[in-house]
Amino acid sequence: MRQKIVAGNWKMNNTLQEGIELAKGVNEILKANAPKCKVILGTPFIHLTEVVKTVDSKLISVSAENCADKEKGAFTGEVSAAMVKSTGAEYVILGHSERREYYNETPEILKAKVDLALANGLKVIFCIGESLAQREANEQNAVVKAELEGSVFHLSAEQFANIVIAYEPIWAIGTGKTATSDQAEEIHAYIRSVVADKYGKAVADNTSILYGGSCKGSNAPELFSKPDIDGGLIGGASLKAGDFYDIIKAWN
Repeated sequence: MRQKIVAGNWKMNNTLQEGIELAKGVNEILKANAPKCKVILGTPFIHLTEVVKTVDSKLISVSAENCADKEKGAFTGEVSAAMVKSTGAEYVILGHSERREYYNETPEILKAKVDLALANGLKVIFCIGESLAQREANEQNAVVKAELEGSVFHLSAEQFANIVIAYEPIWAIGTGKTATSDQAEEIHAYIRSVVADKYGKAVADNTSILYGGSCKGSNAPELFSKPDIDGGLIGGASLKAGDFYDIIKAWN
């Protein structure tokens, strides 16, 4: 059975001290209320080591939000996959729409990042999704398929087992437009079919596909009730322990 997952993505929020307090808060809630899903905290690089120390690894896994596309060397300011792994983090988020848009991350760059992450024993939360213009042109299926083909479909089935897919409808983030649970399920089912075409039904059935478009406590139960939605990649609602737990408990 594929894993049900709720993953937080703090983005560029929280000082180190604030991040430790937030991690403590989530940890305390989950100690008192055992989650029925895998819980992941995606934090800025500077938080990783302390958050790993702060949380119970049986309740919470820790993820970086990015890693470099180079192994090591004269790349000032970059953080390698090996460095991320050395903190005790288990995951890394790659291909997020913000990284693609603001930092010009191409499929080739992301492919290199994916390869280095896996080579260093990290699991990858790989983000895909279409813009408003692409959705209005009914190009969403072609877009998500191309993003998978460009950066992860070169992997063997064994390697691909370490990939979690996160679908982000970029058009539904901060635009006032929202994806219905049926729209989300439709494209999640399509993504699973593309994985099945590439790797076979067994691999597709074992691949967790998360929804990343303004998921919160109020809509999580309906979204998570859909057969092809295996959880969420949570932005803003992961910045308060109570709000984050409201989403986690949707699996209860």
